[in-house]
Amino acid sequence: MTDYAKLDAWIDAHFDEEVQFLQQLVQVPTDTPPGNNAPHAERTAELLKDFGLDAEKHAVPEQEVKDYGLESITNLIVRRKYGKDVDGGRTVALNAHGDVVPPGEGWTHDPYGGEIADGSLYGRAAAVSKSDFASFTFALRALEAVARPAKGSVELHFTYDEEFGGILGPGWLLKQGLTKPDLMIAAGFSYEVVTAHNGCLQMEVTVHGKMAHAAIPTTGVDALQGAVKILNALYAQNTLYQQVTSSVEGITHPYLNVGRIEGGTNTNVVPGKVLFKLDRRMIPEENPVEVEATIRKVIADAAAESAGITVEIKRLLLANSMKPLAGNKPLVDAIQKHGQEVFGEPIKAMGTPLYTDVRLYGEAGIPGVIYGAGPRTVLESHAKRSDERVVLEDLRRATKVIARTLSDLLA
Repeated sequence: MTDYAKLDAWIDAHFDEEVQFLQQLVQVPTDTPPGNNAPHAERTAELLKDFGLDAEKHAVPEQEVKDYGLESITNLIVRRKYGKDVDGGRTVALNAHGDVVPPGEGWTHDPYGGEIADGSLYGRAAAVSKSDFASFTFALRALEAVARPAKGSVELHFTYDEEFGGILGPGWLLKQGLTKPDLMIAAGFSYEVVTAHNGCLQMEVTVHGKMAHAAIPTTGVDALQGAVKILNALYAQNTLYQQVTSSVEGITHPYLNVGRIEGGTNTNVVPGKVLFKLDRRMIPEENPVEVEATIRKVIADAAAESAGITVEIKRLLLANSMKPLAGNKPLVDAIQKHGQEVFGEPIKAMGTPLYTDVRLYGEAGIPGVIYGAGPRTVLESHAKRSDERVVLEDLRRATKVIARTLSDLLA
């Protein structure tokens, strides 16, 4: 029996245990906001210890977390070194994030139950990305049980700040000098290996007018009418974005979304203030500085059309796009080879319109790709929607692909 077949057999033999591990991870909420995620890290470390894996706990200072708008973050690193020469061979990091958006409405399964139905495991973060806490952990366990590498090392990075941009997750670990792997694989889906992704700019726009009684509206300045002009200008810009195309397969064009609006005080009061938040996705070819400058100008020009209206613009997030680094070829080649063998179909190398914290590894000069347990599309996974789920066969097979890939990279 080849090592690949032995790895597969070990994973099959321990798959019930892997599913139980994922269920236990889903059962500890990590809603972000509010972002009280240290308890999940503690529970994960306990479970890893049961497997003989010691997790370093790296708590981000409390004030730093609160200034960021969250409650607690403890990032985990598991380091496994092989062979007598600690400097020999590659270090490969596997990163997945535990933080996730709140469950919202419309669930037919308990979002924290980890229930299994129709071959899928349901729960918030079951697909994105606690499933890869499981796939990466059990791929590592299979590697050590079967392949027994003679050199190199593997690190598990379980972090808790992807939803807010990653600065206090992977970004914090890298900035503190706690890790510098040669290659990295981040949580993703099973039917493609992602080598590039969009960037993201998020902004908060506050439109100021002057409150007045609705019976004498001319004594005020309607902030909502000013906001409508600004929004119409932004949506017109959004139409123009469709003419800008990316050369990266899987990524189409830039786009803008206004996801939250609030303002006014009562129905009989001319609104004196309206606030909205926008999300601008940037294709890899775009320059983030130019994108932000253009949006600020569009807003300012539209506001100038309404007498008495002023605006404040605050940047909430600037996440650069992920661009392929030349050194990622060993990762792409291994995942495509084993993905095709395990899934029985070609695994494309492509981009995704999402943005992730993987870009932070790339910015630190660490070649990486996105690959893990999940369906063909975000839509199928119900990520960020009700009834998020991971197909258990995708989890099983992705674990095999990762284990085989690690075996190749540390050979």
